[in-house]
Amino acid sequence: MAIRVSSNQMVYNYKKQLNDANSRNDKLLEQGDGNKLHRPSDDSVAYTKYLRFDTSSAENTQYQENVDTGVSWMKASDSALVSMTNIQTTFKEKTVSAANGDKTDTDMAAIGKEMMAEIQELVSLGNTMQGDRYLFAGQKDTTMPFSLSETKIDRGLAKTLDDKASAYFSGDGAATKSGTIRQMLTMTGSDGNTYYLNTKDGYIYTKDFVEKGYKQKVAEDANAVVHPASDSVGRLSGWSGTPLTETVSKYFKNTGEIISKTASPGSITVDGTSVSFTFQTVEQQVATYQGDPKYISMTKKNGTTEPTSDTVNVTGQDIWGTDIFDNADSGNTASGTAMLNNMLTVHAEVVGTNFLWLSDDGQTLSDEAHSQTINTETKLGARQQLYTSVKTMLGNQQTLIQQDITDVMSADVAELATKLMESQTVYNMSLALGARILPSSLADYLS
Repeated sequence: MAIRVSSNQMVYNYKKQLNDANSRNDKLLEQGDGNKLHRPSDDSVAYTKYLRFDTSSAENTQYQENVDTGVSWMKASDSALVSMTNIQTTFKEKTVSAANGDKTDTDMAAIGKEMMAEIQELVSLGNTMQGDRYLFAGQKDTTMPFSLSETKIDRGLAKTLDDKASAYFSGDGAATKSGTIRQMLTMTGSDGNTYYLNTKDGYIYTKDFVEKGYKQKVAEDANAVVHPASDSVGRLSGWSGTPLTETVSKYFKNTGEIISKTASPGSITVDGTSVSFTFQTVEQQVATYQGDPKYISMTKKNGTTEPTSDTVNVTGQDIWGTDIFDNADSGNTASGTAMLNNMLTVHAEVVGTNFLWLSDDGQTLSDEAHSQTINTETKLGARQQLYTSVKTMLGNQQTLIQQDITDVMSADVAELATKLMESQTVYNMSLALGARILPSSLADYLS
């Protein structure tokens, strides 16, 4: 009886060790595909590292796809913006030519026709598509963003200040050549004179002072600033204080279209006479924007989001800025076509042969529209360069991640071959030994 128990135990141990050897052999053979990890039980620590590296690789791949898409989007946008700035350069040249005062009505009509063709081309470029998406429509990229009215409307006529005038009337000093007040609204007084309204404080200035008078003060003192009480002819109530009862939005839409042709912002006493005012307008076409001011972001790396640098698109407001009719102080939302509508105003004044206006306001508006688009193009170019640099960085990171995965996953071929030979030898020896020591038959086992 004791012999049978001993034999059973011996057979069990032999079979277990033989199976273990066979399992080791199978595991080594399984690594013949070059990977030493096929399941978590192979090496739990190494497999945990592999999962972490694999997740990083998937994230990196997604970021690279985001960057590729973003760069493609920005390249298409940049190409359209370059074409826009080229057109605006030509538009500026035509404005200067038209302002010389040596053109006939026929010449001015021809220049106006060329200008309108250029504006129409700008609208077309504003509707540039990438696939089935509009580049400049914000997040409403399935909606065509820009359109030009077929009929003409009465648009408010703004007085656009040059840098020195802006600095003076903003209170910053003309020597700084900068200022926050860029435009005033042009009004006609009941006395037949032209006046300009500062919509930020309600003060009214004569045309002569805004165009000439302040320059005499600056000539005496380069750092001279406006003194509304003495420089202006008076102040309209409601345009200052809290809350404001008078705003640009009360009289004009964000495109500059006047709400009521008989709009009167009030009256004041000028030289002992009560003078009432009405806003001057110009008859012109207007451009409208059906997109939105929202940005499209494509995340390019882990960590906190960076709304500014992650943005891949530009909107109508970026390209065309704002003016007195739709800036933050107007009470209106941004139109997305401010400078484009100012260019349409320039076109209207060219057709109307208003040489004096073109020589001052017209050239300033053309230049500001061009500068706005140039600035947007520059910012987009900087973001594009950033994305291109990130693309290189992500490529390098992916190489390192793949090397980490290789290090933790790959089997050492030479070591594997040696272990496999050893394992096979041991297995074969086990079989040979088992054939000698195990009972050859059931009768021998039971004896």
